Amino acid sequence: MTFEQLKEMALEKVNPRQLTDYCHVGLVSSALLTEKGHVYVGVNIDASPGMGFCAEHSAIAQMIANGESRIQKIVAVSVGGKVYPPCGRCREFIYRINYDNLDTEILVDDNKVVKLSEILPYRYD
Repeated sequence: MTFEQLKEMALEKVNPRQLTDYCHVGLVSSALLTEKGHVYVGVNIDASPGMGFCAEHSAIAQMIANGESRIQKIVAVSVGGKVYPPCGRCREFIYRINYDNLDTEILVDDNKVVKLSEILPYRYD
C-alpha cells in the first residue's frame, strides 16, 4: 500500500465539526498500515481543557484493539489533504507501543518520508 492510498483513506474521514461548546472533532485524520497489512484510520478529538487526543492516537487505539502494535507506515492529514507530521507526544507514543516502530515510515509532507528514528532521536528512556 502506498502513502498516497493511505492519505486518501485518511482524507475520507476528515470531517470537521463541533459536538459541544468545548469539543471539536474530525479536523485531522490519520491512517496507518500494520506489518500484517491491515489499515486503521482515526480522527482527532479536541475537548477543552486538554482532554482530547490526536488522530494518530485514535488510529493506534483501533490497531491495539485488534491485537497489533507494529506500524509500517503512518500519515496524518487535514482539510484539503494537508499532511502533518506527528507531534512529539505521538512520536513517543508510537515508539512506546512497540520499540520496533522506530522503523515506521512517516509521511511528513507531500514529498518526504522519514523513519520515526529520524524525528525521535532522543527518546524518553
